[in-house]
Amino acid sequence: QVQLVESGGGLVQAGGSLRLSCAAAGLTFSSRTMGWFRQAPGKEHESVAVIHRGGGITSYADSVQGRFIISRDNAKSTLYLQMNSLKPEDTAVYYCAAGYSDTYSREPEKYEYWGQGIQVTVSS
Repeated sequence: QVQLVESGGGLVQAGGSLRLSCAAAGLTFSSRTMGWFRQAPGKEHESVAVIHRGGGITSYADSVQGRFIISRDNAKSTLYLQMNSLKPEDTAVYYCAAGYSDTYSREPEKYEYWGQGIQVTVSS
């Protein structure tokens, strides 16, 4: 049974930082592209950042480029998202997702497994 469990969300003031983690189990983590997505109330699902299975290739949404950093520890089967200089518009439920094997994409339909999501709220 595949499990992706996010942690590290919460409430933070604008300009602050948070670090999200996603612990994976039941899949070969090191063979999967991993991604962070988010969904704010009334908005569509948005790709935030993705990282290739080896960790050497990353891609970010324009809205978070330069503020967020995605990383992974394949030995620990854990994905991270360091979020700095947070803005109120970053408020959303953040999801960790595992891509289908041998794919690298930011399209949600290319992701096979999803976590339950975690709330991030940035106050102004």
